[in-house]
Amino acid sequence: MLAGSFDLAAARYDELWTRSPAGQAQRNAVWRHIEPLFRPGMKILDLGCGTGEDALHLADGDVSVRGLDSSSEMVRVARSRGVDATQLAIENLECLHGVYDGALSNFGALNCINRVASLSESLARLVRPGGYLALCTMGRFCAWETAWYALHGKPAKASRRWNGSSFSTSLGIPVYYFSQKQIRQAFRGRFDLVAWHGIGVAVPPSFVKGIPAAVTAALAKVDVRVAHRPFLRAFADHRLAILVRR
Repeated sequence: MLAGSFDLAAARYDELWTRSPAGQAQRNAVWRHIEPLFRPGMKILDLGCGTGEDALHLADGDVSVRGLDSSSEMVRVARSRGVDATQLAIENLECLHGVYDGALSNFGALNCINRVASLSESLARLVRPGGYLALCTMGRFCAWETAWYALHGKPAKASRRWNGSSFSTSLGIPVYYFSQKQIRQAFRGRFDLVAWHGIGVAVPPSFVKGIPAAVTAALAKVDVRVAHRPFLRAFADHRLAILVRR
């Protein structure tokens, strides 16, 4: 069901998210944090690679990326763009072999998995000691989302993240929201959490319409200054956790 949902979304994914001003701003923020971790010559896993936007960006910096996605249509689009992509659900990482210098999962791919802790053993086997794991997930609270839906008279959507799960009517799948404590505990013993950053504190989620691109660009500059701060980062649309393999 998960793969089929994203098969249907693949055709418009870049239009609705990747090329949107908010999507570009949030992705640029992730890139700013991960570029120092994934250096030229490294071999990286991209978990839930989608249409391959992150893989292509890293490849521009001479990083070798292998993309994985459960959606055959996402994989098809990524391959058509020159990405080394394989159809494999993140939950099936035990089927994958090899040693990698690090791994990335961007923009909520892990939010489609109920038990993130089940990935810890496989990722510890695949990522070399000292390698980084960069996980960008939707958190338990987003100030923009809560305010936006509350002002539009949709209290259920305004609070949908708060109890840790909701159902996406657009995709037809359950979605799970994690605190940073849950992420840290899920990988404890094999990976250490070394930092986490807010992604989209001032920059809104992509579903917020009517904000001019110039305003979004100005909000992105605000995020550069404030999104890493301990209190404010908790209000972000996404949270980027940086872990290191023991």
